[in-house]
Amino acid sequence: MPRYDFRCRSCGSTFELSRPMSASGEAAVCPDGHDDTVKLLSTVAVTGGASAPRPSGGGGGGCCGGGCCS
Repeated sequence: MPRYDFRCRSCGSTFELSRPMSASGEAAVCPDGHDDTVKLLSTVAVTGGASAPRPSGGGGGGCCGGGCCS
């Protein structure tokens, strides 16, 4: 289940809630009971061993295949 980050405008605390994507836009109440909250934009860092396939063929690659940039 996705986690969503929120910030309370009343007390300034940040917190996260796990909820279904269908409920992502619903209002949230902070742990201290305030209901003036805003959903924060989250960034996702993707790391791992898999990588995109590299183009085959000669040249240096890049935007122009390595021929016209040198």
